[in-house]
Amino acid sequence: MHVRQNQKNLTSAQKKRFTAAVLELKRSGAYDALVRTHDKYFVPDRDRKLRVGHMSPSFFPWHRLYLLEFEKQLRQIDPNVSVPYWDWTTDTSPVSSLWADDFLGGTGRAADRKVMTGPFAYDKGNWTVTVGITESAFLTRNLGRPQNPITLPTAAELQWAIDDPVYDVSPWDSTATAGGFRNKLEGWAAPRSERWRNHNKVHQWIGGHMTGGTAPNDPAFWLHHAFVDLIWDRWQQQHPRSGYLPAAPPALGDLQRGRVIALDEPMPPWNVTPREVLGHQGLYRYE
Repeated sequence: MHVRQNQKNLTSAQKKRFTAAVLELKRSGAYDALVRTHDKYFVPDRDRKLRVGHMSPSFFPWHRLYLLEFEKQLRQIDPNVSVPYWDWTTDTSPVSSLWADDFLGGTGRAADRKVMTGPFAYDKGNWTVTVGITESAFLTRNLGRPQNPITLPTAAELQWAIDDPVYDVSPWDSTATAGGFRNKLEGWAAPRSERWRNHNKVHQWIGGHMTGGTAPNDPAFWLHHAFVDLIWDRWQQQHPRSGYLPAAPPALGDLQRGRVIALDEPMPPWNVTPREVLGHQGLYRYE
């Protein structure tokens, strides 16, 4: 069982090993295959087909499997590597260690949002964006969105989601108005005065390639979602009697039938059910 650490506690050697493994995965083509997987299963509410990655109850278990697949491939390159997590309620600055030259690199330049520093800068020659290149072949970021500032979620905003004892509520999508932990954490159930909360707000704060279905083009994606996975743990610990919902598929005639994953239904592309990944004991732990 390996350990996922807070990124701020990584040594210089650990950062170097992680970024080297990610670059090797990119060189082999396997990284871009993972980006295509996320894009394929990024299905919005308006599409009348199965939603498994986002805007649905399976948001947490699907991304747990997705991170495990990424981590497995990294560890085949370097067995000492695991995915660090980024606590965006505490490391809130565009100049936090996360964005240093020896780790993920910093924000994009003002003219075109092109990331110029760190191992994933296009000019280093090792990181060309090939999946969903609506913007550019170079990685883009706009940390904090200076021209229209946005802040990262606060500890209070995060706790607002964790305090909800109900996992998810009908209609099991982004429009649910009765609350639900999943919708509040994913970020759709924001107050009317805001557009996003929590997970979604982080994507918007980073900007650039992180704002669409091909968000994993930015390696920051994995550290963000490792923290989201840890938050699911925290919610389970706070609400031990609350479980994944829906426990059974929506009834015949329900508009969400066949569009959301129930507790014992398989999630593509892995054919694994949410019940099978409600915990990660024996696989990894957080510290």
